[in-house]
Amino acid sequence: MAQRPASEGVKLAGSRELRRYSRHLLIPEVGLAGQERMAAARVLVVGAGGLGSPVLQYLAAAGIGRIGVMDDDTVDETNLQRQTIFSTADIGRQKAQAAADRLQALNPFVAIDPIAARFDERNARELVRLYDVVVDCTDRFPIRYLVNDACVLEGKPDVYASIFRFDGQVSVFGAPGGPCYRCLYPQAPPAGSVPTCAEGGVLGVLGGLVGAWQANEVFKLVLGIGEPLVGRLLLVDSLAGGTHTVRFERDADCALCGTSPTIREASEETQDDDTVRDDDVLPGDLDRALESAILIDVREPHEVVLGIVPGALHIPASQLEARLHELDTARSYVVACRIGQKSQWALARLHDAGFTRVRHLRGGLLAYAAQFPEFGFF
Repeated sequence: MAQRPASEGVKLAGSRELRRYSRHLLIPEVGLAGQERMAAARVLVVGAGGLGSPVLQYLAAAGIGRIGVMDDDTVDETNLQRQTIFSTADIGRQKAQAAADRLQALNPFVAIDPIAARFDERNARELVRLYDVVVDCTDRFPIRYLVNDACVLEGKPDVYASIFRFDGQVSVFGAPGGPCYRCLYPQAPPAGSVPTCAEGGVLGVLGGLVGAWQANEVFKLVLGIGEPLVGRLLLVDSLAGGTHTVRFERDADCALCGTSPTIREASEETQDDDTVRDDDVLPGDLDRALESAILIDVREPHEVVLGIVPGALHIPASQLEARLHELDTARSYVVACRIGQKSQWALARLHDAGFTRVRHLRGGLLAYAAQFPEFGFF
């Protein structure tokens, strides 16, 4: 199932490169020919975060000839707990450029393409077409589906991984004859139903563990050796210190790669709704809204260690239904959580319970703190 890159024929520059990659050259399955295949390979890494950091560093160190670094975000202090490609001095810089500078310093023999843009339906297929392998290091479901779809439509393998708290998973989608992401997960979950790392947290080292496995899959695909994780989902449990593999088949009814596909273009899943609703309170309007309403903080107890909101009523989302009797349907409330996902659920539950004078803080307390740093909330 292994797939070699389209570009071949690159020769190592000389003794310095031979010395740099000498430990690879000693491996019979790699050798000089394999190292030259790596030098000819073009790999696009979408996302330079917790997964992208180890992936990018291992690809560059190993001598992958051209590496695309795609990320439209900037480095934040909260990234440094797990995104080891960045330093404190990089805070505020574009991730794509900061990562590219680090990789170029790590290995001057490789070419780095910093792409400080959002991977979207306008550029997805064009970008995927330029590379041999795509590595999905994103943390949003719509982008995962978009990466998968673009790779399948362009005939390029998609090395996928995801992490949350202590658990991770890795697979390879879109390889010839193999299943795609939609074969495993046909549709994205409803917005807000699955917490992100920003909502639920992630153990810093987990990105390193799972990201290194992703890089290993890239090397197998580029070198044409071993058995890539095609049709297999590797599950990593860092607390138990173990892994196990789940096999899955290509779905004949898959909307993308099945026998009668209905998806013929790469378009972003509409999981996230950017429409501002009447019951949304924008971060800049929160102070004014609280002049006539009470703030309900639905973060869980372990989350409020990051900061208490003065004057707020703290009712964790997990306790909301049992504590509805503490609220008054005649009063006005604004529901808030960390990033605006739990508060959306709480808003719907309160509406169902007959509370009509309730709104929620769009983007959560994190978005509010970004506009008002003096608030001191992370």
